[in-house]
Amino acid sequence: MRQLLRRMQNEQWDVVRSRFDIDGRGVGTALYTASGPERSYTLVAFAHDLPDAQRTDRVIATAWDATYTLYDGIPDDDELARLRVNVPRQEAGRLSGRELTLSRTNRSTRLWDYVVDILSRGDQPEAARIDSVGYLMRTTAVYGSGKFGAADRAATADRPECAAPFQLEMLTVYLIRCFVLDLVEDMARHRAPETAVPLDPALRRRFGIGNSTGLGMAPFLINHPDLLNAWIGAREEALARIRSQPTAKPEQHEALIHLVARARQHAEDWHSDHPIQQEKLCNLRTDLARVSQHLPEVDAHTPLPWNNLWLWAEEHLTAEGQEQLLALLLELQPGLVDDLCACMATDASTRFAIDGAMSRDRILDILRDVYGWALSIDWTARRESAGLWYIS
Repeated sequence: MRQLLRRMQNEQWDVVRSRFDIDGRGVGTALYTASGPERSYTLVAFAHDLPDAQRTDRVIATAWDATYTLYDGIPDDDELARLRVNVPRQEAGRLSGRELTLSRTNRSTRLWDYVVDILSRGDQPEAARIDSVGYLMRTTAVYGSGKFGAADRAATADRPECAAPFQLEMLTVYLIRCFVLDLVEDMARHRAPETAVPLDPALRRRFGIGNSTGLGMAPFLINHPDLLNAWIGAREEALARIRSQPTAKPEQHEALIHLVARARQHAEDWHSDHPIQQEKLCNLRTDLARVSQHLPEVDAHTPLPWNNLWLWAEEHLTAEGQEQLLALLLELQPGLVDDLCACMATDASTRFAIDGAMSRDRILDILRDVYGWALSIDWTARRESAGLWYIS
């Protein structure tokens, strides 16, 4: 996402809300077009009136408050009519090669009605209440790369803005956030046009987009070791470039102090009910406090100042703190590392092609050799099958 946002800023992309036909119930169609130097992408959003009884944040939901596709270009009325039939059906619909992603969101049951109501009365929501949830809608899927008939990655991989992995998915989520914030304000205006006010810009910044599931990343990483290797390689190269800088500019030192202060505030705002995550958050807050205390002692004029800082971090910080510091160091010098995005994509088809001339017996031999552990399982034995459903 940081690569995408910096590209949009550097190339001066335009984001235009070209259509917003939404009624007081929050039902209708909206178009958001993001235009770069060479081409445009349009988020096509369909907003629905979903009964509370059908609302769930589980990925297995079959009805949603809003459904979306990222369209390659700008759709005309005929294309919109086709999309209106298929996109709200999600997996049950059918996409074409002009659609790049498919997504859906559901409203937060804790925050949506509250924000609509308070804006309609001319007031602003409480920051603490926003922070306790963090989003107005959450996705239950952001599909891409050929799912349900959408364009395969090969169709866009040669475009500069799509070269790094998941740029189209990130653009989809970015535009969804634009739509969701506009929708909550619009519903407040419909409810009370005389008194409603927009969200304060400072409060608007506090909202993200929730994500109800990351389960698919587990098998994805297992099935794409070459991609994971590329990501780790890019990370290590980026860190090496930062550490090898002979000196640091005073303004970079000051900027890092500011970034750490902001990260500390973010860490204080994060909450979790999970014991493991609670421990990690505690470690992160402690680590960031240590970094904040140590930074004034860092001399930007000494040789290899960032390397010295990293060596200190390895000795004094947990893994949580080290990764947060790495993220801030990358944010500090994007011009030094952003070109590595070109190294983060792989073409698995060049290395894992199936030999179409292979005999059936040869294929069976390979399957038995590689997956013998699965073929030897006795599925009739309770001990063998008790854990089949459902462990991720």
